[in-house]
Amino acid sequence: MIKLEGITRTFQVGDQPVHALVDVTETIAEGEHVAIMGPSGSGKSTLLNIVGCLDRPTSGSYHLNGRDVGVLEEAELTNVRRHEIGFVFQFFHLIPRLTAAENVELPMIFAGIPRAERRQRVTTSLEAVGLAARIGHHPDQLSGGERQRVALARATVMQPQILLADEPTGNLDSQSGRAVLDLLDQMNDAGLTLIVVTHDPKVAHRADRIVVLVDGGIERRVRGDQIGEILAMLAEEDED
Repeated sequence: MIKLEGITRTFQVGDQPVHALVDVTETIAEGEHVAIMGPSGSGKSTLLNIVGCLDRPTSGSYHLNGRDVGVLEEAELTNVRRHEIGFVFQFFHLIPRLTAAENVELPMIFAGIPRAERRQRVTTSLEAVGLAARIGHHPDQLSGGERQRVALARATVMQPQILLADEPTGNLDSQSGRAVLDLLDQMNDAGLTLIVVTHDPKVAHRADRIVVLVDGGIERRVRGDQIGEILAMLAEEDED
């Protein structure tokens, strides 16, 4: 499903190049649950942005479902993001003046889905995340966990094949975080490919496997139940 080969991403900061990713090669199969970990500044979010077609690599190739993403025009990339990939972020990114239902409906409006179908899919999506009773509430009337569940409903209402989550529990208390993680696990069990960037070992432990980035490159790959090895390694990196 996802095949990255020799991915490099370099940013120019003043006169100095900053190498955010260096020669990243990775394959993620359909239905996998992969956690991406690493120290701050290791390139985790940059990698997620490239996988999500929000950014292009400086060099290397990215194939998604057999297609070379690098040759796609912007309009084609927009369609990929709209129909094949969902996004969940730490800060929810809900529109304050819209209700939960209207926030979830928004991507379908952009996709030109008929109104009757939009309404049905909004109801189904919010029921799936346990928010049927909060459908008419605005974000400021919802708890942090409820806002993240609205964001999750919005991310999946277009029925994407892949869900990318960047620190999805970073702004949540432990109980709300567990509820969101349980929902993500359920979606993954139903066949959704899930890629999560996280600093939290409890989040990474749920993954099938963990990919660790250090200084823009892949340092190690381990199973989710080998999280202890990763914590020890990251502790050594912090000491250095």
